[in-house]
Amino acid sequence: MRLNKLVMSVAALAVVSSGLFAGTSSMDVEKVFEKECQGCHGPNHEGGVGSDLRPKVISKKNSYMLAETILNGRPGTAMPQFKEKFTKADADKMVDYLQHFKGKKIEVLTLENVKKGWKKLNDRMKFLKKYPHAADVKKNTDICFVTERDAARVVFIDGTSGKVLSKHPAGFAVHVTVTNKRQPRYAYSISRSGLVTMFDLNTPGQQKIAECQVGSESRGLAVSPDGKYLMAGNYVPGGAVLMDAMTLEPLKVYPTSSVIDTEGNIGSSRVAGIFDTPYGPYIAFALKDAGHVYIVDYSKPDFPIVGDIPNIGKILHDGLLNEGDEFGRYLFIASQGSDVMGVVDFKTKSLVAKVYTGPGSKPHPGQGSSWYNEKYGQLFATDSMNVGNVVIWDKNWNVVKNVRTAGGGLFVGTSEHTPFIWADNVLGGPANWNKVHLINKQTLEVDRIITVGTKRGTVTDPVTHKVLYSWKVPTVKDKKGKAVIPRILHAEPANHGHWTMISEWNAGRIGIYEAKTGKFVKYIKGLTTPTFTYSIEHRQTIPGA
Repeated sequence: MRLNKLVMSVAALAVVSSGLFAGTSSMDVEKVFEKECQGCHGPNHEGGVGSDLRPKVISKKNSYMLAETILNGRPGTAMPQFKEKFTKADADKMVDYLQHFKGKKIEVLTLENVKKGWKKLNDRMKFLKKYPHAADVKKNTDICFVTERDAARVVFIDGTSGKVLSKHPAGFAVHVTVTNKRQPRYAYSISRSGLVTMFDLNTPGQQKIAECQVGSESRGLAVSPDGKYLMAGNYVPGGAVLMDAMTLEPLKVYPTSSVIDTEGNIGSSRVAGIFDTPYGPYIAFALKDAGHVYIVDYSKPDFPIVGDIPNIGKILHDGLLNEGDEFGRYLFIASQGSDVMGVVDFKTKSLVAKVYTGPGSKPHPGQGSSWYNEKYGQLFATDSMNVGNVVIWDKNWNVVKNVRTAGGGLFVGTSEHTPFIWADNVLGGPANWNKVHLINKQTLEVDRIITVGTKRGTVTDPVTHKVLYSWKVPTVKDKKGKAVIPRILHAEPANHGHWTMISEWNAGRIGIYEAKTGKFVKYIKGLTTPTFTYSIEHRQTIPGA
């Protein structure tokens, strides 16, 4: 009798336990992974900014600990907490899905499919004649793009006043915007959902000209310096798409569904960074998983690949081009799996050096920084995602300085109008993600620190801790009524170099600061998760941006 009761109790416990871990979660884990996780961990869970989550890596790991990581995040990395979105049962279900993932069928990029997603929305030539000059601002180069990530929109702002000019749906998690340097009235955006959109900045409200669905997940975008061509980079289906920059008509695709990686294996690769250069008729694109950079010559018939630079490193992402001597000759491409910045030479079409950024650093330059230093000459910099460190190197590809900051960051930026390199700490956790470090371009030391609190903002001297400037910060509260610590990132020059704009991601606003001092000026409010700000004027002068 006791044995029967024991068997029944064990069976009941098994049923209850099963319900706790999977039965109580109605989450569609595959769809949630695509929306929340795929951007960092890859469509086939192969990793990138995030860890490799394929079963061969995690199947034998402790499922309880994996679920805890999902719920509580991983400090010092890009892995956020999901405990506000997931229940414990949701996290357990996600772990089960990841540990038993069977893989996805690899899609192949085709010109035929991309052409199906091309739409003309307005008559470009009609607008060209009707609006020879900008309707909403003095000059179209006064305009700044802002991406509203969670609202799936781009916003146009007058960069001389901070006035919001217009907002436009532009696909889920708008990721990158670029300007046509030859004809700056035209600007383009690409969303993580693969939608490329073309805008005419001279028209009232910055009207759309065309759009093209280049894939289901995308990242990079670049315009050729002659203004004729636009290239987009896809994660899914892997590859790059070349388009007519005046119409968005797809002209050629470069599939990367079968390429050789750094270990000699054949497989699919995502395409991350796309880079134009004034050095020659070239656009380069990075094969994220294969470790290659391809160089396309758009001046030749059929737009051939004329350079294939392999073995740069694992997990290629973003990058910057050199300024100074031989402007745009060198591409510095971040390898986040090998902790290096690969130096690609457009002249020789070869890898000429690797700049080591430190173990576990995961370089993420964003637009990067390049400037002239009186001691070293032309210098270059990248932020590091996993550690509080800005790495600075010279034109001989030697690291000359590691500048310690408060936590992992995503972007470093500068311009000729500011004495500083502006480095965010957006991955540094709540104790540090509300800070931006201003590094003196000559001394290569942190000169001052911007901190945006829940009620008060300060600019301080890091040595004396003296408050140089302060201002009142409007408190933002979450759904539970708790004050939000602003998460700030991506410093961008604006207003003819007088301002630097910094996004406050979770506070729904952009802070404007004096470029020369870091002193607070004012806020642009009423935005939804503003992420990237791109000044049309500033981007005219930056190669590859």
